[in-house]
Order: sequence, then C-alpha cells, then structure tokens
Amino acid sequence: MSEIEQLSQLCERLGSARAQAATMAAQLLKRADQLAAERGTTREAALAGLIEVLVKGRAGDVPARFAPPPRPDDGK
Repeated sequence: MSEIEQLSQLCERLGSARAQAATMAAQLLKRADQLAAERGTTREAALAGLIEVLVKGRAGDVPARFAPPPRPDDGK
C-alpha cells in the first residue's frame, strides 16, 4: 500500500469522505515536503508532526506547541 493510500485510510477513519480523504492525504504529503525543506528536518518528522495535529485536532485537543500562552495573573 502506498503512502498516500495509507494517509487516505487514516483520514477516512477520522471521518472524512473518501474523495476528501484523498485530497487531505495529498495536501499532508505536500506540506510535509514544504516543512522539511523550510526547517531542514526530515520529511518523516514533518509528516509525523502534521499527523499529530490532525489526530489531536479531530479529538478536540490542542497539541502543546499550539496551546495559548498562560494568562498573566490579574491580581484578583
């Protein structure tokens, strides 16, 4: 099974329609290539990070690196 097919299946399991899952998989792979080039990291690491965001986002969680900064105590 190809990489895009595996990602498509993941997207389908997360609730996407088949056509949308294929589009999302292609976008994930393209963005992973972009991130790897921009950040000087491996494509696999970039893709793993994107998949983490996808899965956590679907579950309603915010990955720690995207969490808002703590609010300063206003003294009340």
